[in-house]
Amino acid sequence: MPVYSFEALTAEGLTRKGVIEADSAKSARGMLRGQALVPIKVEVVGAEGGQVPGKDGLMPRGGRLKRRVFNATGLGVWTRQLAGLVSAGLPLERALTSLADEAESEAQQHLVASLRAEVNGGSTFSRALAQHPREFSSIFIAVIGAGEQSGDLGLVLERLADDLEEQQALKARLVGAALYPAIVTLVAISIVLFLVTYVVPQVAHVFASSKRALPILTVIMISVSTFVRSYGWLMLVAIVLMAMGARLALANAQFREKFDAAWLTLPILGKLARSYNTARFANTLAMLSAAGVPILKALQAAAETLSNTAMRADALDALVLVREGAPLASALAQKKRFPGLLAMFARLGEQTGQLPLMLQRAARQLGTEVARRAMQLATLLEPLLIVAMGVVVMLIVLAVLMPIIQLNQLVK
Repeated sequence: MPVYSFEALTAEGLTRKGVIEADSAKSARGMLRGQALVPIKVEVVGAEGGQVPGKDGLMPRGGRLKRRVFNATGLGVWTRQLAGLVSAGLPLERALTSLADEAESEAQQHLVASLRAEVNGGSTFSRALAQHPREFSSIFIAVIGAGEQSGDLGLVLERLADDLEEQQALKARLVGAALYPAIVTLVAISIVLFLVTYVVPQVAHVFASSKRALPILTVIMISVSTFVRSYGWLMLVAIVLMAMGARLALANAQFREKFDAAWLTLPILGKLARSYNTARFANTLAMLSAAGVPILKALQAAAETLSNTAMRADALDALVLVREGAPLASALAQKKRFPGLLAMFARLGEQTGQLPLMLQRAARQLGTEVARRAMQLATLLEPLLIVAMGVVVMLIVLAVLMPIIQLNQLVK
């Protein structure tokens, strides 16, 4: 049964907004009048026809919004809430109704109401989620589908919520480690540009009438200042063009794979990228395996989570080996871009019959290693950036002071 969003007036003249299920827009208006409401606007919501009202206006049929309703954190919270309601024994339809009533935004209410309408119409929950690919990834849908088939949807939702929260926690640690160095770098660049483009030219103007030779450091700084003031805009244009060229080059699949492979060979950043991608891969594979997804399908979905295309190619090659009959641990061990820890835990899982548990442990250990390496890198960068900024500022100050000191000596 379609779901309609409505805007209506009460007997007291107040405006009410919400959603209502009805066979047609006419029936929806009749139901509103039966509740002593005067309908002003009634529009269909979801994938069963019409348009979807969103933040940016109406959207085409299909229930897809221009902007995502859930961000990463919001999706984790919503999944956790749904898991709690379903695990408590509440039917899925009633759980979705409760979440629609408690939605934080109108767009979220429409989305959940659309899911409820699909479920009420006899569709499976995974199929209803598939109507909104911008909101729910293929992995999310696959895990939900496996949970429905196993009859333990509540437990699967709990695992999904755990996975989403762990991903966000890891990203938050990485962002936190990189935030301070980024701020220091930005401040340092701003200070240096101010000194070079404003302070140094003032010094040059003061000593322009002097026929005496300036210190070599002052001459260099004046030359740098003149160059930046004259050609700074060209440098900015060149940087923008280089960034655009790099983006176009990375859009090429072959170049991107070679670039990603070279990135993995970097001393510190390469190890960080390898551990981060492997942690996501192992975590996704563990979650899908625990949900009962076949190993080949789980490998395919887990490979799609790898942002590094070179490692993704290795994962797909491992998928081919597993399809041909090779054990998972053996297939992963042949791909040297994956840390040996992953193959070791996969082998233990296959030997003990606890593959999801072992993969989950590998993911946690690798995630801890990523956070530790990121903190070490940030700890190393912070003093280096401060020292570098201090040296540059010191050179500029010396370039300004040396002519003044030289002039004082001549006066004496």
